[in-house]
Amino acid sequence: MQNPVSSARPNVQEMTKVGLVAALYVAVTLVLAVISFGTVQLRLSEMFNYLVLFHKRYIVAVTLGVVLANFLSPWWWIDVPIGGTATLIVLIICRIVTKNMKNLVMKLIITGVLFTVSMFTVAAQIAVISEAPFWPIYGMVAVGEAFSMLVGGVTIYLLQKKINFAK
Repeated sequence: MQNPVSSARPNVQEMTKVGLVAALYVAVTLVLAVISFGTVQLRLSEMFNYLVLFHKRYIVAVTLGVVLANFLSPWWWIDVPIGGTATLIVLIICRIVTKNMKNLVMKLIITGVLFTVSMFTVAAQIAVISEAPFWPIYGMVAVGEAFSMLVGGVTIYLLQKKINFAK
């Protein structure tokens, strides 16, 4: 009989996968730091949001990646709690909304739209800090997110043909 306590603990493989995705999120964000933070942002690391469609472990992985990357933001003191919490919530929503869908392309589209719409949290932060009008900032951030999610969606779609993200 298996010990229920030990089966509730994540195994080394799971923790490694979570750590790897979190590290990749941070690395991609930092390599492109000049466009990853600020009023006009293009965070290509957002492509990792799509991994939540394949396994729930990526909720933790991507949220951790966002939190760690946001510590390097000029506005880290607001980016870490708000960005981390918003990411966690939207990842959970995406997982719930798409869980029973069979069509991967539709799942990718819905996830891309949900993340693009959710950029109101980032826009609100920037508007408050920079004392700038919300709607133009939201438009810029949402367009950047939509582009990142489009590139990421195509990338993840192609990669999932070679890599089983559900394992």
